[in-house]
Amino acid sequence: MLFNSYLSAMTFQKDRSAGYLANQMARLFAKGLQQRIRSLGLAPAQFMTLLALWDEDGLTQSELVRRLDVEQATMANTLTRMERDGLIERRTRPDDGRSQSVHLTPKAVALRGPATEAARAQNETALADFSEDERQTFLKLMRRAIAAMHDD
Repeated sequence: MLFNSYLSAMTFQKDRSAGYLANQMARLFAKGLQQRIRSLGLAPAQFMTLLALWDEDGLTQSELVRRLDVEQATMANTLTRMERDGLIERRTRPDDGRSQSVHLTPKAVALRGPATEAARAQNETALADFSEDERQTFLKLMRRAIAAMHDD
């Protein structure tokens, strides 16, 4: 009996793993968001990039990489697709001719309302069974966990 309790203590329990649960939630959230923004011609990576640019237009690729915590190659591919799709344009920075800033096109500006509404709807689906207090606590705890990992 003691050996069985030792084995069960060593067995990975995914329903008790923050990493597993966060990954599962992120994948399901991304899938739902993707379904909601597909009709807008957006992919989740493009949406995340647009969120950063809606907050501050004219960021460099390096600034976007840092803010979104993605690989340089991933951001380069995302920006290439966004440029092809008419969502952004790159401009040489006047203060540094070797650097380019990324700017929203009118098409991307017009997508802000419908895209953020799609994200709100996905958030509502994810948190539908939570009370308002539970929502606030859940979000607060998620922010704390994220902050703790950023400190590593």
